Amino acid sequence: MKISFDTRMNSPVWQAVAVAIASAIILSGNWLLNFMLPGLSGRLFPWMIATAFMLFFAVMNSLLSIRSDSFVKYWQASMYSYMGLAGISALLAWQFSGVSIGTAGSYKWLFLVVSVGFMVFLSMVNFMKAIVNYAEKEEWTAPRRKN
Repeated sequence: MKISFDTRMNSPVWQAVAVAIASAIILSGNWLLNFMLPGLSGRLFPWMIATAFMLFFAVMNSLLSIRSDSFVKYWQASMYSYMGLAGISALLAWQFSGVSIGTAGSYKWLFLVVSVGFMVFLSMVNFMKAIVNYAEKEEWTAPRRKN
């Protein structure tokens, strides 16, 4: 049985894999362009790409969490997927730039901000989903008029 693309993208693991592959493609393209035209992009460009794709994953994953049936399972899979993506992104950026995260300037703090932001995004979406579910279950009646 073939699993559709839409079904796969509901899984945080597949989302992280897709984002990591896209990041690797962009970083490889940048490396190739820098090989042909030296000095085209800065040496911290790979860190910018890694951070941008982590932010993209955070927003995409938070929005797609609305579709999940069990938020606890989705949260757990999202956290592990994010940690894996952050590790892979950092390794790729370090490999392509030759600069460690400690010497990459503000990107160390951007990694932290995006990571905290991811948890905030995921929590906000879950909170909004809980409010909507409560409102859908609640029976609303018109207020009684005083005579």
